[in-house]
Amino acid sequence: MSRSPYITNAPSVSTIMLKVLLALVPGIFAYAWIYGGGILVTITLATITALAAEAALLKIRQRPIKPHLLDLSAVVTAWLLALALPPLAPWWLIVVGTLFAIVIAKQLYGGLGYNPFNPAMVGYAVLLISFPLIMTKWPAPLVLAQTKLSFLDQLSFIFNQALPNNIQVDAITSATPLDYLKTHLKLNQSLSEISQAPIFGVYGAKGGEMVTGAYLLGGLYLMQQRIISWHLPTAFLGALSAIALVFYVADPEYFASPLFHLTSGASLLCAFFIITDPVSGPTTPRGKLYFAAGVGVLTYLIRVYGGYPDGVAFAVLIMNMCVPLIDAHTQPRVFGHEK
Repeated sequence: MSRSPYITNAPSVSTIMLKVLLALVPGIFAYAWIYGGGILVTITLATITALAAEAALLKIRQRPIKPHLLDLSAVVTAWLLALALPPLAPWWLIVVGTLFAIVIAKQLYGGLGYNPFNPAMVGYAVLLISFPLIMTKWPAPLVLAQTKLSFLDQLSFIFNQALPNNIQVDAITSATPLDYLKTHLKLNQSLSEISQAPIFGVYGAKGGEMVTGAYLLGGLYLMQQRIISWHLPTAFLGALSAIALVFYVADPEYFASPLFHLTSGASLLCAFFIITDPVSGPTTPRGKLYFAAGVGVLTYLIRVYGGYPDGVAFAVLIMNMCVPLIDAHTQPRVFGHEK
């Protein structure tokens, strides 16, 4: 006879976070292939800022610095935020967003395990509300860009906002498919007309579909490694697809197909890497289904009827507020008890 606990060889926090970072690598490579190497600068700058901010707050709070930095949770937050930002965002925007995510959304609540909101989404939402014009300036995919910037040119643009040979910003940027769709629907154009624009691929963004596929590959790796369960990704993607299908069947000339919503924006990044945050999300299996389904429905409604092209960040934060209520009402029945 042996005593509890019976769960052995549980992975450490650093092991879990390292596997999450590894799962993001295919998406980062695809991102760099489609949009250029500027995303690597963004990730590096966000990572340095996150680690420095984490160390400073830990020192102020008189907590041990090394073990908290080595758990890699700050690095995961930095990478997720960087992947949500425009690849050529100015350096100060990256720093401000990362500082807000680590200092305000994480450390001031008590650090890892105490934050009620997803830190990366808090940082993103603050930037989107505060600097909406900059946050909507996404570079065109390299296959569509009028002018292709080298890595050094992108590096110069991130830190100095300077373009070579007097190139205009419009020559390297374009609207995202979600933004383009929302804008042109308001101009009373039909979906069949809008979809002829060169920024659209087979289902979603041209080139962005490859990034989406890479996120899916990384997500399946996390599920295979039992880092995440099937509940959250399945419920999110299922709810997003279901509500999109209902509206699409009702009016296919105004509402985009479920495949468009799955392959556009941050849908796959959200499904496997954002809502699967074990701290700010629910803990019960049934609660995970409710939480993820709520994020999926809210994401769609914000995309279609809200003031922002993509609603992932706001949907996640709204559902984060509901987590205590969800957990309280989805506790499994205790063995041997009727209720």
